[in-house]
This record gives sequence, structure tokens and C-alpha cells, in this order.
Amino acid sequence: MIIGLIREGKMPADNRVALTPAQCKWLGRQGVQVIAQPSPHRCFSDREYVQAGIELNEDLSRCDVLFGIKEVPINMLIPGKTYLFFSHTRKKQPYNQAMFRAMIDQQITLIDYESMEHADGQRIIGFGFFAGIVGAHNGMMAYGRRTGKFMLDRVFRVKDYRALIHTYFGLHLSPVKITVTGSGRVAHGILEVMNLMDVQEVDPEEYLSRRFAYPVYVHLKGNGLYQQKNGGSYSRDDFHHHPERYESIFPQYLPHTDILMNGVYWDAGIPRLFEWDAMAENEFAIQTIADITDDLQGSIPCNLGDGSKEEPVYGVDKLQGIKTAPYLPGSVDVMAVGNLPNELPRDASRYFGEQLIKHILSEIEKPGSEVISCATMLSKGKLTAPFQYLHDYAGV
Repeated sequence: MIIGLIREGKMPADNRVALTPAQCKWLGRQGVQVIAQPSPHRCFSDREYVQAGIELNEDLSRCDVLFGIKEVPINMLIPGKTYLFFSHTRKKQPYNQAMFRAMIDQQITLIDYESMEHADGQRIIGFGFFAGIVGAHNGMMAYGRRTGKFMLDRVFRVKDYRALIHTYFGLHLSPVKITVTGSGRVAHGILEVMNLMDVQEVDPEEYLSRRFAYPVYVHLKGNGLYQQKNGGSYSRDDFHHHPERYESIFPQYLPHTDILMNGVYWDAGIPRLFEWDAMAENEFAIQTIADITDDLQGSIPCNLGDGSKEEPVYGVDKLQGIKTAPYLPGSVDVMAVGNLPNELPRDASRYFGEQLIKHILSEIEKPGSEVISCATMLSKGKLTAPFQYLHDYAGV
């Protein structure tokens, strides 16, 4: 198998990579050749790939599979090839519809990382852990700036994750109550930062009934966020198949939470954690929301769009529901950025590449792999069975 590493073409350019130079070198020893398109934007330079013995070439026509990170611009698509990247099309995202239709026209096979799942529906591969790390840091940074109680610098100004950890030494947090939502990699990254900052976990009953003299967090998974409308208990499988049967029980946390770290999965039909009208009530105590899963007006209704790496935080007026500058009275600060792992790109890329090698490469070479077939959205330009619901979106 010959693997091609494509140059990221979506602007602003993503600096992450699917495979690091060291990982490519290791694959070469296993008989897998890697060819990389030159790129001025990668967190690992062209020179580092060359030093690892990797061929640089604009022409990837010899490659069997092409690996990228973000969506591929239409003018960079190679007809008839097999691509693996995060396509952001499975929810019928309108901004990628033209690319999806171009891939159909060019008889391309599209395998989407986001659709690679274990038998129980858990994602196999992704950058969620480092999204959680950076998002939690940025959320704490925003709260510190709003309150003036402590100061944190930006993640992208440190060399790597190890250096980031060193910035927490000596950090003293005043009493603050933080809610962490979710059960996947994003939530794990958030919890990592909570532990590094010495924020103590408490159970929901304590969180809702007590004041604390030290910083605390409560971790809410599905059964702590939703219940059946008829009063029945939460069932993960039933919830994912019939979200309309459920309602959010999160509003009880609104009067007791200073910072919300949101790592919960959301899709259309799933109840929001709270609704707009809750923000106008006096009991709404949240000052900072780090919406790390970052769905526009999704589980967090006041997510009004992405910030940027340079300006990740904006304000939302709680009465008018309009975007404002951050840290203003009468507003809640929202941290929402779609490419958070770009602030720790080398660490995030190593982590991603390890997952790719451990779980995916062998599946690609395995005839009839269920993991690959369930993640294949297009096969030579044709919608596959799991994605027939995209018929109208695909225009076929």
C-alpha cells in the first residue's frame, strides 16, 4: 500500500497532519510507503519528512489512499482516488455540499474518520482529547479574564503539551463551580485539565446543595443530562434512536454553575441542554461557556458561530441574544472554536497518527472490513447503504 499525505487546502490552513514524520518512517519499515505533498503550513516541516526518508511529491497519482484532516477544496480533488478525512457532510452541512457533489462527479471513494465506530457506537479515531484540553484551558482563561481572579496565557504560545502543564504549577483558583458534560474523548480532555488545575470532583447531589471553599466540578454523562418525557430513566441506545422521547434535566444546574465545559455530542432532534429563555432568568448563574463540541446553536443555544484561534471568546447578551464583545456585564462569555487542537498541533497529530496506525490501517487492507464499510460514504462516486439518507443532499 502506498499512502499519500495531502496538503491541507482549506483556508485558514490546518496545521495538523494524519501521520508524523516518525510514524511515516516506522510504516516504511513495515513495508508501507508514504508520499507527502509539500506544505508550508504543517506543524512538521517538509524538511522533517525528508530527514525521516519520506518522499515529497506534488503528484500523488501513484498512491492507493490519500489521508488528510479537513475538507478538500474541489480544485484539489483527484478523480477516482480514495480519500480519508473529516468531510463534515454526514449532517448535511450546506457549506460542504458542493464538495460532496464534486466527489460524486469525480467517482471518488470517501471514507470519513468521523463515521469510524466501535460496535457500541463509540468513535474510534479523532482529535477530541486535545480539543478537550485546549477548550478547557481556554474556558478557564476566559473566566479568569472576566473575573480578574487569575490569569492564563494562550495555549498556542507554548511549545507543546508538556510545557502547557508547567504553566499550571503554582496556579491558585478561588472557589468556582464547573459543570463538565459528555463521556467521550472531549470530556476526557476536559477532565485532564480539571485534574491538572487541582479542581476537585464532587457528586451531583453535593454540587447542587453545597457551597465549597475550593474549586469543584461535577461530571454529567447522558443519564445525568436527560430523562424520558414520561418520567422514565435514561437508556443510551433508546436515546440515540429516539431522542424525541427525552428532555433535558440540565436546567437544575444553571443556578449553581459558574463555568460550563460542554463536551456532549449533539445532533438535530437531541434536546438542548437549556433554551434561550433560561438565560434571561435571574437564576442563570453561568458566566463562561466553553462549547468544545461547537455545534452552531446546538446543545448550547447561545453558540452564535466560531471564534478564532486569535480571538476564541465572544460575549452573548443574555436578554437580546446578540453577539457582543466578551467580558461585558449582562453577557455570558462563549468560547467556541472549530479547530481547537491546532493550538497543540504536534501533540495532537502524534496522538491521531497513533490511533490511525493502531486501529485503521490494518482495517483498510482487510477485505470486507466492517469498520471501513460503515465509514465509507461514497464508493467510486456512489452513496453506500448506510448513507442513502443523503440522497437529496448528494443531488442524485
